Amino acid sequence: MATRTSPRRSPAPRTRGGGWIPRARLGAPAVRHRFLLTLLLVMALALSGRLIWIQGLDASARAQEAVKQRMVERTIPALRGQIADRHGTVLADSVERYDLWVDQRQVGDYLKNSTTATVKGIPAAARELAPVLGWTIEETTTALTGDRGFLYLRKNVEPEVRSAVMALKIPGVGSDRVADRVYPAGSVGGNIVGFVGADGAALAGAELTYNETLAGTNGRIEYERGAGGQMIPTGNNTVTPAQDGESLALTIDRDLQWKAQQTVAGAVDAWGATGGSAVVYNARTGEVLALADYPTYDPNAPADSPDTARGNKSVSNVFEPGSTGKVFTFAAAIEEGVASPSSQYTVDYEQYFNGERIKDSHHHPTQRLTLAGVLKNSSNVGTVQVSEKMTPQVRYDYLRKFGLGAPTGVGLPGESAGIVHAPEKWTGRTRYTTGFGQGYSVTALQMVCAMGTFANDGVRVQPSIVKGVRQADGSVRPLGEPTRTRVISSETNETMVRMMDTAVEDGKHKASVPQYTVAGKTGTAQVPDGTYTASFIGFAPADNPEIVIGVFVFGLPSFISGSKAAAPAFSELMAYTLQTQGIAPTGAAPRPYETEW
Repeated sequence: MATRTSPRRSPAPRTRGGGWIPRARLGAPAVRHRFLLTLLLVMALALSGRLIWIQGLDASARAQEAVKQRMVERTIPALRGQIADRHGTVLADSVERYDLWVDQRQVGDYLKNSTTATVKGIPAAARELAPVLGWTIEETTTALTGDRGFLYLRKNVEPEVRSAVMALKIPGVGSDRVADRVYPAGSVGGNIVGFVGADGAALAGAELTYNETLAGTNGRIEYERGAGGQMIPTGNNTVTPAQDGESLALTIDRDLQWKAQQTVAGAVDAWGATGGSAVVYNARTGEVLALADYPTYDPNAPADSPDTARGNKSVSNVFEPGSTGKVFTFAAAIEEGVASPSSQYTVDYEQYFNGERIKDSHHHPTQRLTLAGVLKNSSNVGTVQVSEKMTPQVRYDYLRKFGLGAPTGVGLPGESAGIVHAPEKWTGRTRYTTGFGQGYSVTALQMVCAMGTFANDGVRVQPSIVKGVRQADGSVRPLGEPTRTRVISSETNETMVRMMDTAVEDGKHKASVPQYTVAGKTGTAQVPDGTYTASFIGFAPADNPEIVIGVFVFGLPSFISGSKAAAPAFSELMAYTLQTQGIAPTGAAPRPYETEW
């Protein structure tokens, strides 16, 4: 019978002396106690080290982090600077307003420490706040009740209302300063001033061009808040004040701007046109006294007008000038010595030039006209005869010297440079039509400034719409001097003024102004869509000119000459301008040239 053997155990280790060492058992109580004590000791040492680090070595950093988490930052918006006319009449202003808000969680503490108040908390706050806000107590109670940390009570309130609300010292009720942009003159000058959006961003006009000057720099307030969201009075609170924007002084005259807008609107409506522009310009200083468009818009409510009415068509819309462009051809011919006021031309109703048919606007028998007569009769045929005495390159150079084909730099957004093609592109009919104001495009302001060259001894002055930045003492700091360009000689200029004076026969021409001599030129041009543009540009007094005015009527349904559609409006606006600007008649008699030979 087999015997059972027990599993073999390894012998216990011996000592050097030969004795046996008892084997420790892991599950023995003494071993477990020692292990737990060791573990607790390690944990205690780690926790102690962490506490020493946090409370000692890293205490300042932790404190700063805690403060940072309690800090709240709010923006203090800067007020935009004013925009005023040349006399200081305000056209755009920022009025101080406030947005009132509430942290509903704090209102319940209102009057909680009062020993005399019988009503406390939200009911008491609602009773005091309701009449200030113009609400019922029930409405106010609803607004103050809840657990929202931020809720607007009323926006855009006047400073007096804000002061009354803050005087109540209701916990959780605060205010932020905001600015409301207003335009006291409404649509008068609206196309020049421009407007800002609901967020205060500049969107058009001088508001946009000079935004950096007007906007200023926002400030900020930083404060430490408690667990309930309230400001800690003794906390780390700092205020950086806002720096309000600077104010602009425009060159325009508000009353003259109003008159210009009314005058051009009357001309447009009278002739069934689609729009118009009127420019009043001081040829000596370059200052634009009025820049009117019709239709226009009210910058207080720009959304009420179509997009097409919100720009500034006087600087952005381009058109062929028509016969007003003839003055540049004649000035170039006189300056180049290829013609004089008495030069003689035989002018038929129509004439072919290298196979291209050129005709005048109305049928007439053969005429024998001087250069002055060609201008007065506004003959296309006669003008081409003059222009052919010069190369296209020479005529192109003069158009550019008069400022055509380049922005004027007036300082309004969206300005067009116009279109004046290089002379190598003057092929076919264009070679001839450019002599009498067709085949290139201009803006209303460009044409008035170009004509202003003749009103300033042959020197073209860059137009400006801003006089400068108005200082605290009321003085104006100019933004710079306008560029001045000599275009023609004084002698040529004097000749041109007399020729344009001859073209506007005092007392008979519809552009004439009683007691003043007027020099100028009409223009009529057909548009590709079948409509017509009519204009008159002139200056007075012709013997000592200063003011240049251009009236432009766009979208005429049929051929209506500039002498009919624009000249009467010019006369009305020029008479008003001379009177209000204090320019007296010179008493000088006209000095007409002979117009026939």
